[in-house]
Amino acid sequence: MPRTVLISGASIAGPALAFWLHHHGFRPVVVERAATVRGGGYPIDVRGSAIEVVERMGLLPALRDAHVDTQRTTFVDARGRVIARITPEMFTGSPEGRDVELSRGELARLLYERTRDDVEYVFEDSITALDQRSDGVHVTFRHGPPRTVDLVVGADGLHSAVRRLALGAETAFRHDLGFAFAGFSLDRTGFAEGVEREVLVHNTPGRMAGYYAVRGQPGLVGVLAFATPPGFTVEPGDTDGQRDVVAAAFADGRWEVPRLVAAMRTAEDFFFDTVSQIRMPRWSTGRVALVGDAAYAPALLSGQGTSLALVGAYVLAGELARAGGDPAVAFGSYEQALRPFVDRNQDLARSGGATLIPATRTALWLRDRFLAALPHLGPLKRLLSGRIDGAAQSFTLPDHTRPTVG
Repeated sequence: MPRTVLISGASIAGPALAFWLHHHGFRPVVVERAATVRGGGYPIDVRGSAIEVVERMGLLPALRDAHVDTQRTTFVDARGRVIARITPEMFTGSPEGRDVELSRGELARLLYERTRDDVEYVFEDSITALDQRSDGVHVTFRHGPPRTVDLVVGADGLHSAVRRLALGAETAFRHDLGFAFAGFSLDRTGFAEGVEREVLVHNTPGRMAGYYAVRGQPGLVGVLAFATPPGFTVEPGDTDGQRDVVAAAFADGRWEVPRLVAAMRTAEDFFFDTVSQIRMPRWSTGRVALVGDAAYAPALLSGQGTSLALVGAYVLAGELARAGGDPAVAFGSYEQALRPFVDRNQDLARSGGATLIPATRTALWLRDRFLAALPHLGPLKRLLSGRIDGAAQSFTLPDHTRPTVG
């Protein structure tokens, strides 16, 4: 009989893992605390080995149809004058047309639609306790009756409950990179007219404000990010307090900052968090494993969170299939195969903050001069901007496409 695998989280890694587990003959069950798959969200990128994963899932044409195709990022000064204009390829080093950019919610929807007929989804519930036994894991839920399953996988993000229950407190594994950010929707009224498929960014030392227009969306998305001191914390559920912190950080802002702060104050989809990585000595214990941000969040500064989640889900399911469902074998093989790829992509974020949010006036001046010169550097710009593409392409995807269980 196929082994039952309970997956916590129905965003990206969870449904992708469920797809491949079902493909290999397992019985995946996905539990999600939200009432449905969450739509909207900021644009994310699928690149490198992850492109091959979605192609093997038969989803690449749908992703390309949803491609928002951001054309450029424009950096402006306090008066709105252009400092530099950069295309996505100059940032990543990836050839134009190879990567796919789409909203996080759209990718989640596509993954859900691809799996909903083959996978049991349980919405509006969450895991509250895990009791590992010799014959399985006894799982207690916030609302539903308990279940005993063969394996549990946490695909529940940076603030994973499965990780906390099985491997320890988040503080032991979260490494803050010294920044926090807020994201929220904007009405176009009052902002730059005619902005399409473009990101506008304004920096002052230690701060970044901006907004972008996504193809197919009537409104804009605003972003406010700022450097934080060591030990910076804000109560997770205190939305009003989070808004106050962001507003205080930008109290003297120029350009469009006052309007962005005002919109942030009332946005219904306001999101706030620190820019953090998850770094763990191991991604599993007994019959419980982690995948995606729950195990190895690289931070948004890397641009690789979604791709790592897709590749990680594919590898984990394949190793479970190859090991006949034995977690003692499969979880170790999964980590051994993937960890060098994860480490290289997490390292991308170490310099990302210095580029996007320079800390000093001198650093900001140097960054701006570099960006202004980048389009004119010819072949040299590939050497200077190819770290993301190099890391994204650094993993050779194993052939786990043949069903091997059941």
